[in-house]
Amino acid sequence: MPQDRAPTRIQKKNRAAILDAALNVFSAHGFRGATVDQIAAEAGLSKPNLLYYFPSKEAMHEALLAELLDTWLDPLRALDEQGEPLTELLAYVHRKLEMSRDYPRESRLFANEIVQGAPRIYQALSEDLKVLVDDKVALLEGWMAAGRIARVHPYHLLFSIWSLTQHYADFDVQVRAVLGDEDPFDGADVFLDTLYRRLLSPRPD
Repeated sequence: MPQDRAPTRIQKKNRAAILDAALNVFSAHGFRGATVDQIAAEAGLSKPNLLYYFPSKEAMHEALLAELLDTWLDPLRALDEQGEPLTELLAYVHRKLEMSRDYPRESRLFANEIVQGAPRIYQALSEDLKVLVDDKVALLEGWMAAGRIARVHPYHLLFSIWSLTQHYADFDVQVRAVLGDEDPFDGADVFLDTLYRRLLSPRPD
């Protein structure tokens, strides 16, 4: 979309509609399977109108990923060095589970990008994500050394939290096929809270 003047209300509305439609299509079909025609139809716009705002599906995908990365990393950034360690980590687990419940399309968009080798966000993963994770691992190691949480492998701890919480969004069809009419998130928070509380509670020497 031309940037020579501030967008109008209609332009903002159309851009938001396009990105919402693109999120639906990309999360369902992946980047390779998605087409501009599908996204235009989902957004209720003509293809030329859509291309006025975004010149390609790559531009839409990049815009979504840029917004998503910040949202995805915020819960990890929020781990507070001054907080009570077990409380901080359990809050992180709960927030990640809530994100799978509230942002399933975003989770699948991210998962699809990773499965394809992360060609569009690998640099961000190897730089921004790695720096953040290394910083939080140092925090976890400090808590472990002080005996405030049990000693476990800090990187694998984070990997396990990601996989156990994001599973509910990324494998939603499988989860619902097994559970039937049961809400996939009913009891998940209690289970994960119990699991990580038992894993991380300090143990007597």
